[in-house]
Amino acid sequence: MNIIVNNNPETIEGDTITVNQLLQLKNFTFRMLIVKINGTLVQKGDYETAAIHDADDVSVLHLISGG
Repeated sequence: MNIIVNNNPETIEGDTITVNQLLQLKNFTFRMLIVKINGTLVQKGDYETAAIHDADDVSVLHLISGG
């Protein structure tokens, strides 16, 4: 399947992938992440079940705090 991840085209094996699988595949290990699929926020508790399909646009944002 072909998806967009952070404005970059990606080709992933299979028809669907969960948010958790995508985070592992792309090595996104930062603790504080915001994930959106087609502009819709995905709650952290739903990462195991939220499915990403062909042509979806996924945004993964790293939250950084500082002072």
